[in-house]
Amino acid sequence: MTETRQTSNNMGTAGIPGLVLKTGIPLMISLLINSLYNFVDSMFVARISEDALTALSLAAPVQILMSAMGLGIAVGLNAVISKALGEQDREKVKRTASAALVLAFLAWVLVVVLEVLVLRIYFRWQSGGNEIIMDYGIPYLRICMIGSLGMMGQWVFDRFVMASGKSSLFLFTLSAASITNLILDPILIFGYFGFPEMGTAGAALATVIGQWAGCFAGYFINRRWNREIPIHFTTKADKHCIAAILKVGVPSTLVQAVSSVLAVYVNSVLMAVTPTAVAVYGACVKIQGLVTVGVNGMGSGLIPIVAYNYGAKKPRRIYQSCRWAMLYSVAFYSIFFLIMEIAPEQVLLLFDASEEMLAIGVMALRIMAVSYLLSNVCLTYSAAFQGLSMGVQSMLLTLSRQVVLPVVFIAVLSRFGKLSLIWMAFVLAEAVVIPFGLFFWRKESGKVLKL
Repeated sequence: MTETRQTSNNMGTAGIPGLVLKTGIPLMISLLINSLYNFVDSMFVARISEDALTALSLAAPVQILMSAMGLGIAVGLNAVISKALGEQDREKVKRTASAALVLAFLAWVLVVVLEVLVLRIYFRWQSGGNEIIMDYGIPYLRICMIGSLGMMGQWVFDRFVMASGKSSLFLFTLSAASITNLILDPILIFGYFGFPEMGTAGAALATVIGQWAGCFAGYFINRRWNREIPIHFTTKADKHCIAAILKVGVPSTLVQAVSSVLAVYVNSVLMAVTPTAVAVYGACVKIQGLVTVGVNGMGSGLIPIVAYNYGAKKPRRIYQSCRWAMLYSVAFYSIFFLIMEIAPEQVLLLFDASEEMLAIGVMALRIMAVSYLLSNVCLTYSAAFQGLSMGVQSMLLTLSRQVVLPVVFIAVLSRFGKLSLIWMAFVLAEAVVIPFGLFFWRKESGKVLKL
């Protein structure tokens, strides 16, 4: 009980600027590691061929959908269990943890069913029947989907340590996954040290093995150093806890799922122009994952702070946390922004870019960099909504900037036949939603946080 009180006091009494950094930086570093191994994954695959990189770009929407399931469980778990810790309800903490593990298993079962039913149909449609792209993409995605239970487990175990304020432990689980993947990637892709040359299938296998390494690391770390959240496997999860997790998490899952539909739509529009544009977009998505680690790390760290202080009835700390999280995220991103604006060619050459890819990608990267900058505002408020268990509000805000507005602008601007206007659609979407996001946050948060 002493350990729980110390953690609770820290989340509820520590200075906000330092607390946001202490909670967010370990997550930011871990996301950086995670993004780096996804980034490096694409770099290795690009050296097979541009068709292989295009295949990974076409696989990305399905991977987004898979991650959406794990993310939804993680977001719901984070908010519900952090609030229970703030309320000092140990029994609710235990029941919520068990419910999250059951949900992770069910999510994996659903992914496997999707692999059996729609994988080949999806790839034939998206590739336009291009057999070379299909041969690269189908084995890659099949291995990722069947092996995704490790990813689901890692999502849950990582959120256990985040919710209890021990974010630094998260580094060990993700480091285990990332280092394993980085070591195995070149070995399995290109067939070093006597292993067979597996190409894109090797990249997928390295990813899955890395996810399982992270899952097992998360389990043992929680068992050893995070006794505040007991791990209890059961087939009879508490229905109320499942409902509470899904109430917050399903909107996040839906947002990411619809985002995967956006990726399918964008790939379809770009494929009609040239497959190289699809490869460029895929590279930009990998780059985005790397350069937005600041806002995503601060946002993930913000959720338990907001949830705890919501349970402890300390609204002023919530508003202060949001302001500092946004300030830090912009500061961290500014370094990446300068690199993308000053040296986009060098960034794209990491993907073994051809002359055609460079001709399309330089402008694309510079424009997309602006959209990533603008996204810091609403990403922070979306995280804060999740911490307040306002999953629907978070969903509406995210859908506006990630799905609805980009689709509208792309549908209009693509008619002019210029790729630069398609990239500009993402900037316009972020710019338009910022004033709406500010107003929406003040209105909705004011309903539950009475100052």
